[in-house]
Amino acid sequence: MFSIERWQEIFDTLSKNKLRTILTGVSVASGIFILVILLGFSSGIENGVRSEFEQDATNKISIWTRRTTKGYKGLNPGRYIQLKNDDYSSISQNYDEHIEYESANYSLWGGQIVYKNESGNFRVQGVLPDYQFIENADIGSGRFINQSDVNEAKKVVVIGNKVKTDLFKGQNPIGKSVSIYGISFKVIGVYFDPGGEREESNVYMPLPTVQNAFHGDDNLRSMTFTVQMSNSFKEAVELSKNLSLTIENNLKEKHIVAPNDEAAIRVWNTLEEAKKIYSLIDTIKAVFWFIGIGTIIAGVVGVGNIMIIIVKERTKEIGIRKAVGARPNSIIGMILQEAIFVTMFSGLFGLIAGLTLLELVGPQVDSPFIKFPQVDFRTALTTVIVLVIAGAFAGFIPAYRAAKIKPIEALRDE
Repeated sequence: MFSIERWQEIFDTLSKNKLRTILTGVSVASGIFILVILLGFSSGIENGVRSEFEQDATNKISIWTRRTTKGYKGLNPGRYIQLKNDDYSSISQNYDEHIEYESANYSLWGGQIVYKNESGNFRVQGVLPDYQFIENADIGSGRFINQSDVNEAKKVVVIGNKVKTDLFKGQNPIGKSVSIYGISFKVIGVYFDPGGEREESNVYMPLPTVQNAFHGDDNLRSMTFTVQMSNSFKEAVELSKNLSLTIENNLKEKHIVAPNDEAAIRVWNTLEEAKKIYSLIDTIKAVFWFIGIGTIIAGVVGVGNIMIIIVKERTKEIGIRKAVGARPNSIIGMILQEAIFVTMFSGLFGLIAGLTLLELVGPQVDSPFIKFPQVDFRTALTTVIVLVIAGAFAGFIPAYRAAKIKPIEALRDE
């Protein structure tokens, strides 16, 4: 029940020693402030890492080859392992039930692309239709490569926004023709990529078109697959890991590569890498929470100390209250209310200061690994609950001791 007299009494008690009250409040406020800032930046780290992964599909398995480093079955080291179309077809057919998107790749580094009087060197990649989703490419205008383009090996290209900017100077490129090493290709689409200009400097065309036009035969540079995601992140990681290992072993057996040759056939599993990164983020969050809670505890100890001092100073008053009929519960409630008030008021001040600082500084943070540091409402609510519990805990022991004081002993206290 609300009592004006009780609140007047609380303010009167705290105002008798302003410096002590202020210093205790500052210790609690600084604890919450530090916790909010740490949690905000841990959120910023998570956002930064997520944005890095969003540049491509997170559940991606990439396969490429190099030269062998070990002799095997009478073959000398130093052989270059060349991926072929049938390697891709075999994996696609054997693991179809576990694959979400898939694409083989044959690329030309530094392909010269010409449009009228403008020219530039860009990476030309022959891909399949699913590559749009593997790279998280958004079509700004036109369309991406489709299966008809692949089946008919059409001379069409999809260009990145960087290519459009450099070659077309504000013109609409859709339907226009560009020349690549003297061969004419029709522009059918322009894409944007969350990876920025580097990823938007690619030119995509149907895989058979590149192989036919630039003497690629049935060779491939790489293959990329994404695995089906399950409801459990752990299960998806395990599936991706097992699939990667099986594909690697099958390719090594087919191309006569030593099982312990880690350089010849490379299989990179981004989902497993993502798990490592997110585990690290969870560890960072736990450390930040530990530091923040530790700082809050230091402030709570200060509140407990001030309440012990207040109880000591008011021993005679408490004895008189009990002598005239005050119940132990009312004594405990009085002390707890003071402790919770000091903790809540100081903590909310620190919370508001921390949130304000993140709101002002957050948008100014420009780092690939820290983006939009902020604390969501649920986390802020959690800190408030922690404050209430901490305030009650800080005041309970002094309150319990006050309730146990015998009136006759309290009246004798000097």
